[in-house]
Amino acid sequence: MLRDITIGQYFPGDSVIHRLDPRFKLIITFIYIIMLFAGDRFICLGVGAVFTLIAIFLSRIPLKMFVKSVKPLLPFLLITAILNLFFVTSGDILFKWKFIKITDEAVSISIFMFVRIMLLIMGSSLLTYTTSPITLTDAIERLLSPLKKIKVPVHELAMMMSIALRFIPTLIEETDKIMSAQKARGAEIDSGSFMTRAKNMISILVPLFISSFRRADELATAMECRCYRGGEGRTRLRQLKSAPRDYIALAIAIVFWVINIIIG
Repeated sequence: MLRDITIGQYFPGDSVIHRLDPRFKLIITFIYIIMLFAGDRFICLGVGAVFTLIAIFLSRIPLKMFVKSVKPLLPFLLITAILNLFFVTSGDILFKWKFIKITDEAVSISIFMFVRIMLLIMGSSLLTYTTSPITLTDAIERLLSPLKKIKVPVHELAMMMSIALRFIPTLIEETDKIMSAQKARGAEIDSGSFMTRAKNMISILVPLFISSFRRADELATAMECRCYRGGEGRTRLRQLKSAPRDYIALAIAIVFWVINIIIG
C-alpha cells in the first residue's frame, strides 16, 4: 500500500505540460480547484473530468500513476461516501430499515463528492508529477514575491513547502523499510485487534521520527556547509521565462472555468 503513494514524486519528461512555466501551472491548478468546487451538478464535474484527461494525455504520464495516487486514499473516500448516505435525509426514500434511511439525494451527493475528490487528487498530482521541487520553489517564491513588501519571509516559506513535498516519497520509502525490518524481527503489524495493531505501530513510529529528525539535521548541516543564507542576494541557475504556450494553456483553463460557470 505504501508503495502506491506517489504524492510529491516528480517524473522527468519533455511533454507540453512539463515545458510549461511552473508559475502558470500553479495558477492553472488553482483555477482547476475552483472549477471543481464552483458547480454542484454532475455536468460540471464532467467538464472538470475532460480537462483532467486532456492534461493527463498531454503530460505523457501513464494513467495508472494517477490511479495509484488515489488508491491509498480510497478507504477515506468510501467512508466519506457512506457517511453522506446516512446523514443526508432529504429527497425520496430508496431504502428504509428501522432508523436507517437512504434517499436518492443522499446517493447522488455521495457519488458527486466521491468523483469530485478523486478528480481533485488526480489533477493536483499532475503539478508535482511534471514539476521538479526546485522549479516549484522558484515559482512559489515568484508568485508570492509581492508579500516581501510587508516583511513576509516568502523564500523561506517556499523552501519549506518544497522540502516537505520532496521528502514525502523519502519518508514513505523509509516507513516501508522499517515495517519490513520489524516484520522480519517477528512484529505482528498487520494482524490482531485494532488496539493491538495500534500499539504495534509504536515500533514503526519511533524509528521513523528518529530517522526524520536525523535527515532534517543532515539537511540543515549540508545547507550551512554550502553557505545557504536564505533568499537575500540569491541567484538562480534557471530563470523563469513565459512563452506563448503558457498563455495558451492559461486561456484554455479559463475557457473551461467559464464553461463550468455557465452550465453550473
